[in-house]
Amino acid sequence: MNPREGRSLPPTDRMLPNPSGLNADFYRIAGETETLNVQRCIDCSVYRHPPRFSCAHCGSGAWSWSPTTMRGVVWSWTITHRAIDPAFTEQLPYAVVVVELEEGVRVVGNLRSIEVSELRIGLEVNISLDKRNDNIALIDFTPR
Repeated sequence: MNPREGRSLPPTDRMLPNPSGLNADFYRIAGETETLNVQRCIDCSVYRHPPRFSCAHCGSGAWSWSPTTMRGVVWSWTITHRAIDPAFTEQLPYAVVVVELEEGVRVVGNLRSIEVSELRIGLEVNISLDKRNDNIALIDFTPR
């Protein structure tokens, strides 16, 4: 049984990821800098996400975290009509989107401030980080 089942929870009580390894760094850097950073290969300059230890393009293990422009376009989405987590009940229906950033990588997050009926492929969006604590910032998107 879900320990949160049957509880009325505010949207601010969203369950947080429990990242480890490079994913922990990804969330921590977002929380600290309030900017979304992704890995960039030092040898071939290709951006990559999700984080990994070597470049899929050239095989190099040399990389650094690089800030993004915080802009992109909706690449795909799903509409949620039934919340498993009670914290999301009042937000139904809501959209979870895959956004291709200007850097060419794709990231996933919630789309805010738009009716789901207005959602379309190619919709230009900005990233809005939802800082939860010093180690976690969640990715949300808002239309430009």
